Formats: sequence, C-alpha cells, structure tokens
Amino acid sequence: MMPTMTESKSSHASPPVRVRFEELPLHPSIRQGAKEMGYESATPVQSGAIPEAVLGRDVVATAQTGTGKTAAFLLPILERTLDLPPGRIYALILTPTRELALQAETFLHKLGRYTKRLGAAVYGGVGMEPQVRALRGGAEIIVATPGRLLDHMTRGYVDLSGVRILVLDEADRMLDMGFLPDVRRILREVPSERQTMLFSATMPPEIVQLSREFLRNPRMVHVDPTTVAAVGVSHLALPVPAQRKAALLRELLRDEAMSSVLVFTRTKHRADRLARQLSGWGLSTSVIHGNRSQSQRIRALEGFRGGHHRVLVATDIAARGLDVEGVSHVVNFDVPHEPEAYVHRVGRTARAQRTGDAYTLLSPEEEADFARIESLLGFEIRRARIPGFDYGATLPPGSERGRRVVPGPGKGRGHGREKYSVAGRPPPHPPRTRASSGGDRGHRTYRRW
Repeated sequence: MMPTMTESKSSHASPPVRVRFEELPLHPSIRQGAKEMGYESATPVQSGAIPEAVLGRDVVATAQTGTGKTAAFLLPILERTLDLPPGRIYALILTPTRELALQAETFLHKLGRYTKRLGAAVYGGVGMEPQVRALRGGAEIIVATPGRLLDHMTRGYVDLSGVRILVLDEADRMLDMGFLPDVRRILREVPSERQTMLFSATMPPEIVQLSREFLRNPRMVHVDPTTVAAVGVSHLALPVPAQRKAALLRELLRDEAMSSVLVFTRTKHRADRLARQLSGWGLSTSVIHGNRSQSQRIRALEGFRGGHHRVLVATDIAARGLDVEGVSHVVNFDVPHEPEAYVHRVGRTARAQRTGDAYTLLSPEEEADFARIESLLGFEIRRARIPGFDYGATLPPGSERGRRVVPGPGKGRGHGREKYSVAGRPPPHPPRTRASSGGDRGHRTYRRW
C-alpha cells in the first residue's frame, strides 16, 4: 500500500506568513550562523519545511530556484545532528551538479560555523584522493553528486550505514540529467529507518513515484512558481531580430548600472561564441557550461563573484547551480524552450528578497515559447522597442503576437506592467522617454515611440 502525502499549511496556493528566524525551532548557535549570513525572515519554503523537518518528518517541497531551499534542508540537518557524537556520516545530500554541491557545502560551513559539524562535498571532474581523505576524516554531512558518490561506494571509500537524514535536492533536475537509476541504487544502500527530504521545482510522474517508494507519509510544502518569479524581479522583453541580438546586448552593456550580468544561451557553442564576441568588444566576460572542465568552471564563477568579470555567459546548467550575490541583471539571450527554465534563470537575480532586472532578447521565431512563459507567470511581460533593433515590420502580417507592440499609457494588471498599443496606431499623447528609477531601476533611457 502506497503511503499518503499529508499537506502542511504551506501547500496552499498562497505562501505562508513569513516568520522571523528567531521564531524557528533552531538552536541559538545555528540561528547565530543564519543571522551572520543575513537571514532575518524565513522564505515561504523555509517557514513551511523547517518546523516539519526539525521534528524528523519526511518532507516533499516544490519551489523554484532562489527561494531558499538550501537553508531549508541544511538548518534542520544541523539541528537534528547537533548533539550526535562525531566521526560518522549522519546526513547525505544528493544534488545533480558540481556547482550545487559546492554551493551547499559553502552554505553548510557558514550556517554551521558555531556547531561542531564537519561537511564535505563529493563531485566529479576532480581527483578522488582529497574526497577520500574527507570521507575518512570524520565528515558527518556529505553533499554529493550521484555518479561520483557511487564511484566511492564501489571502491569501499564511504560508509553510509549511519545515515539518518537523506536529502534529494533538485530531484527533477536529476531526472532530466539521467541520474534517477543512480539515485535509486544509493537509496537502497542507506538505512531504511531514516528521515528523507525531497526538494524539486516540478513534480513529474517519475519523481512522484520516487517519493511514494522512498518517503513515509511526507509533509507537502508548495510555493507557487508565479509568485516566486514576480517578487523582486522587473521583467522586460526587447524585440530584436535574431542576427542583431549580440549587437543589442553590447548596446545594453553600455549602461554602467548593468554591473554584474548573467547571460543565458540555449547551447554550449552559442555561449562560447557570444563570450568571444563580448571579450572582443573589450567587455570582461567569462563562460560556464557542461563542456568546461571543473577548474575552468570554478575560475569563471570565482572571477564573476569577485567582480573581475562583469559578464558571465552560461547555459541552463547554471540556472540552478549558481549562487552569486549582487547579480544586477539576468539577460535571456535566447528564450528557453521550457517556461520553467525562465523562472530558474531570472531567479539568479533578486535573491534573498532583493531586487533585480530580467531582460529577454526576443526574436520573431521565439514568440511562441515566450507566450508560454507569460502563460506560466500569469501576466504579459512589458516590452520596450529600442530604435535600430526592433524587428517590427519584419513579422508575418495578421499575427497578433507577431505584431510590434510598444508600451502605451495606463496601468496594466500585474507586476510592473503597462498597457500596450499595436504599432501603427498613434499613441494618445506625445512621445516621451522613460526614466531609470522606481520599477524601471537600472534600465537605460530609450524613446518609447
């Protein structure tokens, strides 16, 4: 008989009321670490998952990137292992990418700085010996990618018999990357009497089945993705022919307010080519994607984090694997095929309840994919035409989504939107320019008609 899933209060469409971190059931030493990381109010996924997880209950949480999921499982792990004797692996966190493993390890070190818990990251692309030393050196919390962990298990380098808490982070991403068979093998090797937490942006049937097999009466925590995408992010679409995208990006980057820019492309080849173009124009640029070696990816990420590179060009592998404070702008150089990928991408800015801007360079061929993104978000994304770049009259006649639209006056429904007028119809009042303030923070000044 399959176990049932019990809804917690956080599973309703409206997010739960935010609570302050000092109200959460956490030891003062753990709260101090969270405080020094800047945590004040818990995000919806944190306020929904942490109280349940601290009690030892299984949890299934669905929430998009940038919602604070990492702290939502690390803080309960620290709380539940705080008084256990050292020297055994008590918690195992499985995550799909090296970047996410390193991110979780960094968070663990900072959140647990006033505890005695030791953590280690285990991932591919680097030598095994340092990881073997960490695994045999008394680390109690392990963050691992499935493939590399299985390598250690096969060689007898890791003992998982003491695991009391198992976390599956970004479960749908692991499914997409083909890791589900590896995950099942690992799950069968850890003790069945354990607490299991599963975090995923979406719940495809395979992940639902996985949760039914390996979780016991889990509490469900759900955060509406459209709410996450809207909070703190100013969305803007810039119509442009595909062959003019690089030139438009160069024009945008003349704005000094675009100080730390994450640019997403669909393919690795396109990312490399764009990075070469931007570098050739004198813009400090790095690139990160699946074909880059681990050392190259670390150098690119650290250079971007440290401000040595103003622009980081990335494929979607980075959408859920990057945690960089102060990303001022996300630019969708290519519109993603999957609407959820847009939410993951723009989640790289406006993190930790800050604000940020998300620009999409929209070619005529991408209108259909963009319409699905707007459908997911529940609102039309504001558009601005930039002289010399708008594709306008090149679109097929008679297509409402293909006709050029420019911002018109009046208030639109939703987050920072305005009504639109179709190109060819005169605006009801004289042309005007748009200021870089308020909801339009950080945008260049362009003529609207």
